[in-house]
Amino acid sequence: MRILVIEDDTRTASYLVRGLGESGHVVDTAVDGRDGLAMALEGIYDALIVDRCLPGLDGLSVVRELRREKVPTPILMLSALASTQQRVEGLQAGCDDYLVKPYAFVEVLARLDALLRPSDLLASAAGTICVGDLTLDCASRSVTRMGRTITLAHRETLILEKLMRHCGEIVTRLMLLESAWDYEFDPNDNVIDKHIYRLRRKLDEGFGVTLIVTIPGAGYCLSVSESLPGTPAPS
Repeated sequence: MRILVIEDDTRTASYLVRGLGESGHVVDTAVDGRDGLAMALEGIYDALIVDRCLPGLDGLSVVRELRREKVPTPILMLSALASTQQRVEGLQAGCDDYLVKPYAFVEVLARLDALLRPSDLLASAAGTICVGDLTLDCASRSVTRMGRTITLAHRETLILEKLMRHCGEIVTRLMLLESAWDYEFDPNDNVIDKHIYRLRRKLDEGFGVTLIVTIPGAGYCLSVSESLPGTPAPS
């Protein structure tokens, strides 16, 4: 998952970035409310962690503006303001959850897991995505195909997760970049193609069906059927 942390305290932000990164997430940060709002409005994040007291634009205002713009991204607000009324204000502004400082990082993860828990038909259990004979456990980052364990590198797993969540749809190279690299990464022209090549080789070895198909001029598609987006149906 790609997460945006909007937090002006550098120590707290570093703590969150390190923990989230070690948990398999791609993390971007903003130290100012206005900058964070601009980044969140891009719509590329799976979740936002927003501090309530921010310079430039306070956290409640950031959340209200995002909801006014119909941005549906789940938002976890962090704050030292702990009264019942202050919590209610956060939820009424549009936050999905409100966590009071100080907190244990394991609770941050638990709250995020609850917000990000898959609700679509691809999820056979919380945190597990199944497409055909392919299964991805998002918590352990483990992948199996027909029960056989497939060892993937970290970014290969993130790319695969994006493809699985959009099974049967065209996923562009930009979407894959956004799912596996942060803002500071300067990609070369074929970094996605190289990762897809390695991912396809690992997923298909020993099997007769290729799961990841290239859609010329568009991107890639994970499909377990013969009918692919952008291809004519058989007459």
